[in-house]
Amino acid sequence: MREKFRTLLWRAIHLFLACLISAGAGIAHADISDTNSAASLRAKYMALRDTLSHNQFQLPLNLDSSQTSTDLKGDIYALMNYPFATVSTALKGAIPWCDILILHLNVKYCRESVDKPGSNLTVYIGRKTEQPLNIAPKMEFEYRVNSKSSDYLQVFLDAEKGPFGTKNYRFMLEAIPLKDGGTFIHLSYSYAYGFTAKLAMQAYLKTLGSDKVGFTVIKKLPDGKPLYVSGIRGALERNTMRYYLAISSYLGALSTPPQQQLEKRLRDWFTSTERYSLQLHELEQSEYLNMKRKEYKRQQAGG
Repeated sequence: MREKFRTLLWRAIHLFLACLISAGAGIAHADISDTNSAASLRAKYMALRDTLSHNQFQLPLNLDSSQTSTDLKGDIYALMNYPFATVSTALKGAIPWCDILILHLNVKYCRESVDKPGSNLTVYIGRKTEQPLNIAPKMEFEYRVNSKSSDYLQVFLDAEKGPFGTKNYRFMLEAIPLKDGGTFIHLSYSYAYGFTAKLAMQAYLKTLGSDKVGFTVIKKLPDGKPLYVSGIRGALERNTMRYYLAISSYLGALSTPPQQQLEKRLRDWFTSTERYSLQLHELEQSEYLNMKRKEYKRQQAGG
């Protein structure tokens, strides 16, 4: 009986952390200004040019993360080999973001909200395996385009409340065109959490998540191997990368016939995450594809 209770307890904690760490896309609202501009993003691009050319990801990409006693924050800056007009058009609507978010293991469902279609998204967050929606926490995100011009795009997804006492969720993406025809993007997210959530996260990451690491190298070990960041910040970095790869996979599938785009997105997302299997591997390809095909079908059916 005691062992059964312990198993149920850890399953509950596991679900809690899956929801909390992956929920998303969030940002403490004070951390990212609504007044960022093409000029500031272009300055960031100039500052990162060398880093984008030489890094551990073997992609033109830079990942930063930070943690305070109440907030987690992750940022990815990356070059994308798509014209700005393509990126801007693809990411300026609420509906495409559901096709992006559903690629993530923990996103079980995403649809336009019934009461505010076009501006609100209903998102369910859960385990990395198949799960009924009636036991997955629900979040309501407000979508808005803060700025859209010929040389700058900035969009937000905001949620004031999250599962288990988390709050101030924000997902932000901004982009500018480059002279070579590509696009430079900045993806950022974080969320605010309280004492109870922090304790639960620490418990999970010391047990079920004890072998998980992020991407930031803390130092080199005596044998020359890297020591990667772990714990809560490591979890944040993993999900930052998962969401970036979802955006990349979505954009990469746009040139294929509509009836083939879902399968290409799913396969490209899985393949790209496996490039960083130490950090991102969770399921085998067949498990992921079968789960996501079912979840997408449920999403299209409306629940």
